[in-house]
Amino acid sequence: MTESYTRYERARIIGARALQISMGAPLLIRTAKIDPLEIALEEFAQNVIPITVKRK
Repeated sequence: MTESYTRYERARIIGARALQISMGAPLLIRTAKIDPLEIALEEFAQNVIPITVKRK
């Protein structure tokens, strides 16, 4: 991970991605997991989620 996220940013990114997955978005990794939250956590760990954080 090239950027360090706060726990709030991390929670928002993973939560947003889990919602996308639960609504039918394509997965960005190959996994045997079914739960959208677990899949989002795995995607976050592999740094493949295409969500950025803008800071002032």
